[in-house]
Amino acid sequence: MPSINNLGAEFPNLSVETQLGPLRVWDYQGDAWLVFFSHPNDYTPVCTTELGEAARHESNFMQRGVKLMALSCDSVDDHIGWIADIAAASGSTVNFPIISDANREIAVLLGMLDDDEKDSAGIPATVRKLFIVGPDRKIKLVITYPTAVGRSFPEILRVIDALQLAAKFPIATPVNWERGGDVMIQPTVSDADAKVRHRSRDS
Repeated sequence: MPSINNLGAEFPNLSVETQLGPLRVWDYQGDAWLVFFSHPNDYTPVCTTELGEAARHESNFMQRGVKLMALSCDSVDDHIGWIADIAAASGSTVNFPIISDANREIAVLLGMLDDDEKDSAGIPATVRKLFIVGPDRKIKLVITYPTAVGRSFPEILRVIDALQLAAKFPIATPVNWERGGDVMIQPTVSDADAKVRHRSRDS
């Protein structure tokens, strides 16, 4: 079985509890892309800023056909209270599900642990891990941040743009690529095919 960290591995169809009720990941995802991202704990300052930023950008994700699903190692009741704090701190309302993983089973399954950083009980801390999952349920990108580093949502949107473009066309995006920028043709595309595609684009 491929590792959950392998690109192209199938993301598991987890049964989860959220502040929106029980969900199955695939049912929630439907035919959309999915950003599944974890947080160490509710009410922590960095996590609060991240959830607020995700909520602020939710319309940008929706425009790209992307759904958001978060995870934190606390209870559903904690999540409900935390969402009110997030709104107060950021001015943005979290409408997407936050999974309750109080027993950390999902964090362990998805490799969301930092063996170098332990909590007061000597248990490995849960990290900020992010999976981008395609409509085919396959993992397209994995990013892992330590607890001390907040993630960049503009970068997440940038890589989604690149992934979605590459899913439609045999291209690669160069360093620091931004939406609308020049791209490169994959070396597997023949010169003849490249010319046909270029003529088709210009016609």
